[in-house]
Amino acid sequence: MKRHRSRSRSPCRTLDVQAASTSDGISLTPHTSKKLKLHSSYTEFSPFPNFAHPTAKADADVHGLLSREHPSHHDVRREPTSPSNSATSCGNVPNVIEALIGTILSQNTSGKNSSAAKSSLDAAFGRNNFPAISSAPREDVVNAIRQGGLANKKAVTIQNILNSVKQKHGDYSLQHLTATEDGKRLTDDEIMKELISYDGVGPKTASCVLLFCLGRDSFAVDTHVFRLSKLLGWVPEKADRVLAQAHLDLKIPGELKYGLHVLMVQHGRMCRGCKQAGSGTSCVLKTYLKQAKN
Repeated sequence: MKRHRSRSRSPCRTLDVQAASTSDGISLTPHTSKKLKLHSSYTEFSPFPNFAHPTAKADADVHGLLSREHPSHHDVRREPTSPSNSATSCGNVPNVIEALIGTILSQNTSGKNSSAAKSSLDAAFGRNNFPAISSAPREDVVNAIRQGGLANKKAVTIQNILNSVKQKHGDYSLQHLTATEDGKRLTDDEIMKELISYDGVGPKTASCVLLFCLGRDSFAVDTHVFRLSKLLGWVPEKADRVLAQAHLDLKIPGELKYGLHVLMVQHGRMCRGCKQAGSGTSCVLKTYLKQAKN
């Protein structure tokens, strides 16, 4: 398998962040400028250049192990489908903005609550009626998604994204990310930069849209994947989720990214043995680590 080479760089160097603007003249907040600078720093080189894990063998071993552990949860990529609830399916829908909104609604809550919030939003404004959502009084959007938790914050994020997309592209659409531009398919990096340029969209959310909506090979690191990556020793203890994703997206082969993400999320949700020390419940990953030491 072809693997990216890393050269020595410090993950803790200070980024000189000031307010900036896009090529379209859209002003960026300092936080968004920082996101873009951080992303650009690690598109080719890991934030942990001297950290050799995970190896190609470990990637394949864990993928095979979790595939056998969760045989009913297939890891074959599914085509986005219109009837899907984008909050339940991690953005597995054809419309990019709908995928983005669904992923935002799924943050810091259960699948049941995020699904209900998306259904309520559709009932209140009409499915994908982005002009109505964008122009609605903030409280109406908050009330529509309240069941998903953090409704005030998520309503601000959703309306700000819609307004920014309209200002930048003249329409409430990001479907250009699904097509070719001037006869050339947009790169994963170009799409990632577009998505994280919007306030409230971080690398994990953008990666989910790439992975589930756009069919690209991207390794999204959510709370389950992050916890299991720490357990497996795939990232340094000092890594946060953003740097862990930057590292793992370079280390894990493209053909395994979808399957490993899906299976690690499933295992993280179901396995009590890797969540609770001394729970008396076994964990195949802990057994694998013990055997690897012998």
